[in-house]
Amino acid sequence: MSLYSEKVMDHFRNPRNVGIIEDADGVGEVGNAKCGDIMKMYIKVRDGIIVDVKFETFGCGSAIATSSMATEMIKGKSLDEALTLTNKAVTEALGGLPAYKLHCSVLAEQAVQAAILDYYKRNGVPYDEAKFPCALCAHEHDHTADEDGE
Repeated sequence: MSLYSEKVMDHFRNPRNVGIIEDADGVGEVGNAKCGDIMKMYIKVRDGIIVDVKFETFGCGSAIATSSMATEMIKGKSLDEALTLTNKAVTEALGGLPAYKLHCSVLAEQAVQAAILDYYKRNGVPYDEAKFPCALCAHEHDHTADEDGE
């Protein structure tokens, strides 16, 4: 039996929404020095809805798969809906990840939050810091201890 589900392998082999949005409304970049994975997420927003999302990920197959799945899960959603995306939801949507790869789903959650936070800051939109726990501390705190989403 493989360590990875068919969904993980599919999103790794055929990632969705790869690339750059040159005129993105928000860009979030997060990384984890421990594993070397870096994710950059770009969002295009119209009337509070994420109408397009792309990503660039430098990292392992799990990092690519979680980035791909996260973009699929937030595309077409409102910013508030996208902010409810959790690493646990990404992992579940992929059919699970090995425990030592759960940090990749945390990075995907952080990248989404960071892109939305960047959108708010660029546009002078007031925001509640409590809605951005991962984005605000992405460089200050190692979330690998928080892998279960708690």
